Amino acid sequence: MKNKEKETKKNLSAQELKAELHRLKEKRFKLRLKHKVTPLTNAMELQSLRRDIARMMTWIRQKELQAAAK
Repeated sequence: MKNKEKETKKNLSAQELKAELHRLKEKRFKLRLKHKVTPLTNAMELQSLRRDIARMMTWIRQKELQAAAK
């Protein structure tokens, strides 16, 4: 994920982040399955996808904590 893309996604609402998280998890599942059948040309894509998922989960949690503090 590029810096500009990170900033735009970080500013999304919690619901939009959850939708994006769901999309990333589906993509990760499909890539893992594809990698088991035939090796991927870029196996590092799985690692970056895993990190993007963790980043999304962190942003969602931050939004939840901000909402609870108000």
